[in-house]
Amino acid sequence: SDCNFYITILSVMNFCFFHSILYYSWYFIYFQKVIKEKKDMKYVLASASPRRQELLTQAGFTFDVIPSAVDEKITKDIPSDVVMELAYQKALDVYESRIKDNPAYQTEDCIVIGADTIVSYRGEILGKPADNEEAFDMLSMLADRTHQVYTGVTFAGCIRGQQILHTFYEKTDVTFYPVTKEDLHAYVDSGDSLDKAGAYGIQGAFAIHVKGIEGDYNNVVGLPIARLYHELDSILPKEKIHYAF
Repeated sequence: SDCNFYITILSVMNFCFFHSILYYSWYFIYFQKVIKEKKDMKYVLASASPRRQELLTQAGFTFDVIPSAVDEKITKDIPSDVVMELAYQKALDVYESRIKDNPAYQTEDCIVIGADTIVSYRGEILGKPADNEEAFDMLSMLADRTHQVYTGVTFAGCIRGQQILHTFYEKTDVTFYPVTKEDLHAYVDSGDSLDKAGAYGIQGAFAIHVKGIEGDYNNVVGLPIARLYHELDSILPKEKIHYAF
């Protein structure tokens, strides 16, 4: 009868609804656990950069800071390859010399994070300026133009007995407004440009000259924190998921 038919339909709908709620509740709990494990793991930042430290802290990571003292060697020409090469050297240096055989890090999983950022314009790599004159020249070249910021990141460590060595890079396009010589001199004379690739910090006073960006803002600051988080997710050993329904 029509009544039995509708009762059957309602029963099926209730069954599906119940199992959907059960599935998504379990799914939420599982991934909350994964997120917590990811953030609670032991991390070491192989960089003294306060900007990178701030980004990791804002994202909820707990970490130690052990800057790399490696003698950096560049053998590549392409900007993306250069930052990955340098990030790799930094992370591996700290892991091999300070972490791998250190008893303080033997009781838990640990990942060393190495990072390096450069600015590139028309294929020319711009590192940190040696002095104010070089900083002024760099910024004069970048004014009213679009350049690229590359950050390479390497994870080196051990998780659940599995060796981890993983490198990636992120690129962001940055466009400046035209900048007067007076404004350039004022910024350079402030001293803010000397410890920054490309001679500027996007999060500081020079932000008033940034016309726009295409890509990850945090990558320009020094660490693509969202990409870092998802790259971590891609390399962490996964628990096999068993479905009960």
